[in-house]
Amino acid sequence: MVLGSIVCFIFYEQIVEALITPICESGANGVRDGECGALVVTGVIGPLSLQLKVALYGGLIVTSPLWLWQLWAFLAPGLHRREKKWAYIFAGFGGPLFAAGATLAYVMLPVAVKILLGFAPGDIGNLVPLNEYIDFVLRFLIVFGVAFELPLVLVVMNIAGIVTSKQIRSWWRQMIFGIAVFAAIATPTPDPYSMLALMTPVALLYGVAIIITAILDRRKNRQMAELTGDHEDLP
Repeated sequence: MVLGSIVCFIFYEQIVEALITPICESGANGVRDGECGALVVTGVIGPLSLQLKVALYGGLIVTSPLWLWQLWAFLAPGLHRREKKWAYIFAGFGGPLFAAGATLAYVMLPVAVKILLGFAPGDIGNLVPLNEYIDFVLRFLIVFGVAFELPLVLVVMNIAGIVTSKQIRSWWRQMIFGIAVFAAIATPTPDPYSMLALMTPVALLYGVAIIITAILDRRKNRQMAELTGDHEDLP
């Protein structure tokens, strides 16, 4: 993460330019002809604190495959040899899933920003502190990235023997409700489109987790039957 933060510190200006693009192109109050007249930096140390914040948050996002790998590696000692192999394989999907969630959040940003800034009454402009805006954007990206880790968490719990595919499947009502509540809280806009944009892919990934864990459980049952000499048909 330290190395990732250093890289983000070096490319700070390019990162900030990419992050402010949604608000510059939103066409909301305070923004004129694609210019970012609504964004301001306040305070003497504001620019420095902003650069440090972008570097730290950016390092967290950029190095997500590494710290996710470390997280699964922490669980690996408690797994059997074959389970470790599967854990490492699925750990490799952690980074891409996080990146997919963060990418979806970035795609949604222009709409979210336009809706939120649109609450300004009449022709009154809205001066947005750049520090506050960057906080909003980076948290938005991280929340979506973490949400996309749901299937990976369920699969690893299944590999570790904590839950079965049948249990995961039986939770579908609670899971869908929980995903809906999380999406409603995590998305900053009051419109249903942002909520559905997060809820739909996470719910689909939950379905993928059910399929994967069902395949793994069936394989476990067959191996157990071979060991015990039970050759009856397995589900």
